[in-house]
Amino acid sequence: MKLYSYFRSSAAYRVRIALNLKGLAYETVSIHLVKDGGLNKRPEFRAVNPQMRVPALLAPSGEVLIQSVAIIEYLDETHPDPPFLPADPVARARARAVAQIVACDIHPLNNISTLRYLKNQMHQEQSAIDAWYHHWVLTGFEAIEALIEPAPYACGETVTVADIFLVPQVANARRLKVPLEKFPKIVGVETACLALLAFDRARPENQPDVE
Repeated sequence: MKLYSYFRSSAAYRVRIALNLKGLAYETVSIHLVKDGGLNKRPEFRAVNPQMRVPALLAPSGEVLIQSVAIIEYLDETHPDPPFLPADPVARARARAVAQIVACDIHPLNNISTLRYLKNQMHQEQSAIDAWYHHWVLTGFEAIEALIEPAPYACGETVTVADIFLVPQVANARRLKVPLEKFPKIVGVETACLALLAFDRARPENQPDVE
């Protein structure tokens, strides 16, 4: 498999974790989202992913899959061990809910294309952009902190999609100096996950395109 990735992309980080947890080998193709205005905007990558975003995964079938949620579901369906969702339907819904707070509520408002739009089209000062970023992370983390009961992972004794989505968002929050003192349960989940090789290998600083 071939993963089109960028070391700082939290969405690509999620897929790296998922691939590692499943024990699947993959080749990394770096698509720098900042250099030269964003290599993702070049015609050759647009031919791979018309949305011009990472991650994109070239599957063994030759199909290119996009969107981290869809890719992770594909990996779980085609390689069911270990599962990314609990067996109990209520527990499955809770794990999905945590993942979706990250994927649907926090990340879309704070990804690089949104922040660029605030800066370049809306002419916002960097201080206002930073305040925007912090607001949506804090709002989402307040909900997640109330929902999870680390044992030691977000939804119990085994890793689920909740952890796969949460850990990269915490990494982004740290990089952009979001205060995390109010979120000891989230920080505890991060600590437990990063002790696992699958998570550690997926970290931005451990990627071949790190700067």
